[in-house]
Amino acid sequence: MRTCGSILVVLAAGLAIGGSVSACADRVTATTAAAPMTPGASGTPHRVEVAQFAAVIAEPSVQIIDVRTPAEFADGHIVGAVNIPVNDPDFGRRVSELDPAGRYAVYCRSGNRSQPAVAQMQAAGILDIVELESGTNGWAAAGQPLTC
Repeated sequence: MRTCGSILVVLAAGLAIGGSVSACADRVTATTAAAPMTPGASGTPHRVEVAQFAAVIAEPSVQIIDVRTPAEFADGHIVGAVNIPVNDPDFGRRVSELDPAGRYAVYCRSGNRSQPAVAQMQAAGILDIVELESGTNGWAAAGQPLTC
């Protein structure tokens, strides 16, 4: 079993120097329950912060999509996410195979790559999209878990 140690120290150091931080934590943290929300349900994608994103992905029908590279995904991702890298030449094809009536929660590392991913999803007819504004950087900084 692969373990990742000292995640808080690594995360703090990475954020302090402004670099990217990817760490995998085999840990579970307590999550403050947020009020049920339905951002994205209006047919317009919404960029939300960690608490809203956590509430959305707690819904059983939501499919979580990580648009980072496979290596980043392997280093640590949100539980239940599937990896569809936005920079992969097959991204458009894979997105077109998604159910356009489904509900999707999309994220990357910092919130930059998820924006073009969401735009491509919209172009494919998917409208119920919630995007994590701060990516896994913000997710981990808020104490939310990542898994390997």
